[in-house]
Amino acid sequence: MRYLELKIPPVALFLVALVMSNRLAYLFSFADLTLPYTKLIFALCVMLSGGVGISAVVQFRRANTTVNPIKPDQASTVVDSGIFNYSRNPMYLALLLLLFGVAYWQQNLVSLLVVIGFIAYMNRFQIQPEERVLERVFGERYSNYKARVRRWI
Repeated sequence: MRYLELKIPPVALFLVALVMSNRLAYLFSFADLTLPYTKLIFALCVMLSGGVGISAVVQFRRANTTVNPIKPDQASTVVDSGIFNYSRNPMYLALLLLLFGVAYWQQNLVSLLVVIGFIAYMNRFQIQPEERVLERVFGERYSNYKARVRRWI
């Protein structure tokens, strides 16, 4: 299964999950739920996603390091300030928030399960391989950061 590691760009995976969430909600309408505050939760997720994602990209740009998730070995530094004090993967967290907001808005159990699948795939095939590379490149500095800051939130 290592051949899937760092192969699908997270934004592409997000788009696939978004389409799946939408289509599966339609196909499996028997799994519809009645969830409270759907518009509010959706709006909060969109706003949080935008804030977290933009903040993370700005921090990477300030540090003059790559935002390319397929080539973590090209990173020039460990970014551990700003939003990275709270999450080691705020760009992925932003995608997750947006995906969750859409799935919640659709009020469908299968759509919400797509969110869990997104997390599982990201952890196994994107984040864990990135962490191995970053530990190899930055050694103790990254290991200390990893011990101090949680993976998602």
